[in-house]
Amino acid sequence: MMQTLESAPLQNTPLTHNAALAPVRSVVQRALVPKVQDIDLNGEYPTTILTQLGEAGAFAHGVSPQFGGTGLGLKAAIQAIEEISKVCVSTGFMAWCQVACTWYLQNTDNTALASAFLPDIAAGRKLAGTGLSNPMKHFADIEKIALTAVPVEGGFEISGMLPWVSNLGPGHEFGVAAKIADSDEYLMAIVSDALEGMTLRCNAHFIALEGTGTYSCVFRKVFVPHSRILAAPCEAYVRCIRPGFMLTQVGMGLGLVDSCIELIQRSNQRLGHVNQFLEDQADDLELDLQVARDRTYALADRLDSCQDSAEDMALMREVIQARIAGSELSLRAAQSAMLHAGARAYVHGSAPERKLREAYFVAIVTPALKHLKKLLNSLPEPALASSL
Repeated sequence: MMQTLESAPLQNTPLTHNAALAPVRSVVQRALVPKVQDIDLNGEYPTTILTQLGEAGAFAHGVSPQFGGTGLGLKAAIQAIEEISKVCVSTGFMAWCQVACTWYLQNTDNTALASAFLPDIAAGRKLAGTGLSNPMKHFADIEKIALTAVPVEGGFEISGMLPWVSNLGPGHEFGVAAKIADSDEYLMAIVSDALEGMTLRCNAHFIALEGTGTYSCVFRKVFVPHSRILAAPCEAYVRCIRPGFMLTQVGMGLGLVDSCIELIQRSNQRLGHVNQFLEDQADDLELDLQVARDRTYALADRLDSCQDSAEDMALMREVIQARIAGSELSLRAAQSAMLHAGARAYVHGSAPERKLREAYFVAIVTPALKHLKKLLNSLPEPALASSL
């Protein structure tokens, strides 16, 4: 039987960026569109859809062919997240979680760990989260580290509690960071609820992103062997992965803004005669979206080599600025879609109402807009070009 593009082995299918998006779009239209309300309002976790997106290559672009990926790079990864987020930011966020975990594994020096987990996570056969919200805030002096790792024979025992980690479920893998006891150093590892002493708790309901498999994770002396350690100490490793972690999130915002523009254009078919007096018209937002896309894609091409970008403060500044722009443009576009739709947007479950809730998430998910602006303020000012 002839293999379809969606099921063909990724490593044997030479892809362009456009060709890589085609099977993702197919899954989105065929499987995701009919389930958006169930995911958003009923909190249904879309296991089958995520698996299908993995089969379509959505999580594999930041992964080298050595580990079963396409090797197309972070630009293609961002574009896949963008396509998914046009329809459902909840699912786009879960796709980002999956991509982020592949980024951790792609850039570890522990090649045995990468070989063991990366092919299955990249292909969506195993689902995965990130678990780095707390450590990213900790390293920015916003909150204390939540996990402590005690060295023991063969690895570490990790204890503590992470309040919210997404894209989780029984057997899912996710990345964590912990402070190594009696030292000033930290480690990063890949863990799972399958490890003894780990408990997942669902203890909150959200106004958006309800169907994202978000749990509190309780660690009670969870033994994590050296074979699961991404880096220890991990400060240089975190500097290496952080720009890609942030930039791939912009795909959620790009997709959201694109869909808001479509809603505005649809509203204008009936209300254009009065909507013309509102700020943030569709044409204005389209221009800003294209600028944001061009900037994000260009940065992604520069970030494909994690090692080369780790100490580049000028590049880090640009990544933060791109992430800020994605948040602020999302808020503008979603508010404009609400105002253009008028009273119809106030119907519970309407598309503009969902876009508004999703836009706040883009601006609040770690690193949040205030976190990003704090980071930007902490970076050294770029050197001024000398004048003649």
